[in-house]
Amino acid sequence: MRTINVNEITEQIKEMCIEANHYLSKDMDIAMKRAEEEEAAPLGKKILHQLQENLEIAAKDTIPICQDTGMAVIFLEIGQDVHLEGGLLEEAVNEGVRQGYVQGFLRKSVVGDPIIRENTKDNTPAVIHTKIVAGDKIKIKVAPKGFGSENMSRVFMLKPADGLEGVKNSILTAVKDAGPNACPPMVIGVGIGGTFEKCALMAKEALTREVGSHSDICWVKDLEEEMLKKINSLGIGPGGLGGTTTALAVNVNTYPTHIAGLPVAVNICCHVNRHVVREI
Repeated sequence: MRTINVNEITEQIKEMCIEANHYLSKDMDIAMKRAEEEEAAPLGKKILHQLQENLEIAAKDTIPICQDTGMAVIFLEIGQDVHLEGGLLEEAVNEGVRQGYVQGFLRKSVVGDPIIRENTKDNTPAVIHTKIVAGDKIKIKVAPKGFGSENMSRVFMLKPADGLEGVKNSILTAVKDAGPNACPPMVIGVGIGGTFEKCALMAKEALTREVGSHSDICWVKDLEEEMLKKINSLGIGPGGLGGTTTALAVNVNTYPTHIAGLPVAVNICCHVNRHVVREI
């Protein structure tokens, strides 16, 4: 049994919130540079170059890479041999978000009630997803999610008879409907299977997977590659102004489901696709 004080989680999350909002992850940096090299449309290539200039300025001057610094989404994988002390886990996570957004001078975008809509003034509460796994470590993923792209996301409750073609049509429908509103080039997270909420959670977590990696399941890998090609043939392009780079990646997660259903969620993220991963 390993004991970890929750204050360490708070400190890590504070740093990760600031890091995610100021610096593009290495996998996304590589994907953006590759996209500029491969973009066929002159205007699309110019926009991709301008986006990277913006990212470089943000990193150099320590200013946010987007004015929407997102709602903090936190994934925790906690080893079952870990004993937490010093307070409640949820409070420690939210304190980390609070410190990160206040001390990092990040925009506070969370309202405490969805109808009354009074700002909480510290970007809490976070959306927290916790999983118990083997071992004595804690893996933390911090993924601030802006709502320009979040608002373009969809859940489709398909019939089993819709099959793989129905899944493909759902992904394309979501991307077409999003158009320029999701700040392309996008990263597309897809969840297939489970239940209404499970497929949405899988789609969200798929956005944190390294861009350029693929599923170990053969048909899923084929789907990811096929959908990326089809999405990039839509012509939406960088900034929605046309081109051959509408998406940088399509990441698909799957889960067993009920005999009567085929849930599909499409969670779209903009070109910054912020995510930081650390392990304690």
